[in-house]
Amino acid sequence: MEQNRIAVFASGSGTNAENLFKYFLGNEKIKIDSLWANKSDAYALVRAKNYGVESFVFDRNQFYNTNEIVETLRNRKVNVIVLAGFLWLIPDNLVENFTIINIHPALLPKYGGKGMYGMNVHKAVVENKETHSGITIHYVNENYDEGKIIFQAKCEVLPGDTPEQVAEKVHELEYKHFPSVIENSISNNS
Repeated sequence: MEQNRIAVFASGSGTNAENLFKYFLGNEKIKIDSLWANKSDAYALVRAKNYGVESFVFDRNQFYNTNEIVETLRNRKVNVIVLAGFLWLIPDNLVENFTIINIHPALLPKYGGKGMYGMNVHKAVVENKETHSGITIHYVNENYDEGKIIFQAKCEVLPGDTPEQVAEKVHELEYKHFPSVIENSISNNS
């Protein structure tokens, strides 16, 4: 049986990446192949090392102007890319060659698009007096946060909630659902 191989792309702390490393440890059908970061000081790199996951750091030029990353991923037999807090728009050469799954900290189509990440999203949700927020797990296309939605989960936003409290509720949903939704999505497509 062919094993599905995931490359995780991250820009920051890597809590979702670490959650994926833990979840897929010892999984016979799905393996986390590598972690890719666009910042050499991303804490996600430390988390990867702690789990024995090989990591790569790349720059804007390699990402947008070469096929280096596509070729390396192909050579490693990666077939799925998971974005776990990765903030750059994905170039066509990756979109055309891989299944790419992202998690967004809001209920798309609301609060998506360029600049809508992390606390920016939670502040907007609170400022607009939303009663719910949540997560959206979706396939990636050539536009920010516009790919086909795979899964959404909601949490309540109470009138007195701060953006930080909303972030905590959203993180809980991310940790609870992201790994299993990825697993189901891959299983249903292989």
